[in-house]
Amino acid sequence: MRKPTLLALGLLSLSACQSMTAIPVTSASRLGRWHIERLQERPVVDFSPAQLTFNAKNQLSGNNSCNYFSGSYQLNGQQLQISPATSTMKACVDELMQQEQQVMQLLPLVTKAVIKNGKLLLVDSHDNSLLTLKRN
Repeated sequence: MRKPTLLALGLLSLSACQSMTAIPVTSASRLGRWHIERLQERPVVDFSPAQLTFNAKNQLSGNNSCNYFSGSYQLNGQQLQISPATSTMKACVDELMQQEQQVMQLLPLVTKAVIKNGKLLLVDSHDNSLLTLKRN
């Protein structure tokens, strides 16, 4: 009696994981600080402070791995446009400097934002994942 019940529960949990789909980002769901976990499909450098903060006035700020930056964003449904404007200019170790350059190159390419499995995905016009973020 226990084996069929355990098997059914196991299959149910597997199907629930597979049915997780991306949901649109709402005004409330995107607000706050998000830690950058992945750039494209690669994890960020361990202990990297890379993060983005979206506020209610369409202003964006963050740390791009080495320096702080700010700018603006426009969210219209799933459509998202990010415009970085200013950045500090301190030097860091090469690995963080390279990651910083990648963050700053990817942000203007973002065209859409979705939440999938509790993560904020910023994607390009071809639905390629550019940045994967986790809420702090």
